[in-house]
Amino acid sequence: MRLPHHLSDHFFLHELTRSQIATRHALPNQPDQQQIEALQLLCREVLEPVRRHVKVPIVPSSGYRSLTLNRLLGSRDSSSHCRGEAVDFEVMGVANIRLAHWISDNLEFDQLILEYPQAENGNAGWLHVSYKAQGNRAQRLTRQHNGYHFGLPRVPERF
Repeated sequence: MRLPHHLSDHFFLHELTRSQIATRHALPNQPDQQQIEALQLLCREVLEPVRRHVKVPIVPSSGYRSLTLNRLLGSRDSSSHCRGEAVDFEVMGVANIRLAHWISDNLEFDQLILEYPQAENGNAGWLHVSYKAQGNRAQRLTRQHNGYHFGLPRVPERF
């Protein structure tokens, strides 16, 4: 039997709700039951398969965000983070661009965004992945300082 704070085999609610910004500003960042269920689905369909693939722990940098926290971060009210449907993360020792391509080729998702990659540094940036119970679009994007671009860059041979 799983404890209520256990979202999946390897992920806990506190990992997907923790926020340094929320702590600094004394903001509550607790999801409701519907958002917790979305986080459980996200863990089951995205984070657990990634963890099995890379065979090392994953530390999410951003999961659920309250509307207040999301606004403080300058993100849109429509952000999938506010519904518990998105996670930002990277995996130590795994090039983000390689992991983005693996996710693209092997998992169902709504959006996969390779955020701020650098051609000379495979560890630069992070991944944003969202997953919905229904209607996943399999949208692949790359975000650079000049905005979002459709698709993922190819994996350089050195990564």
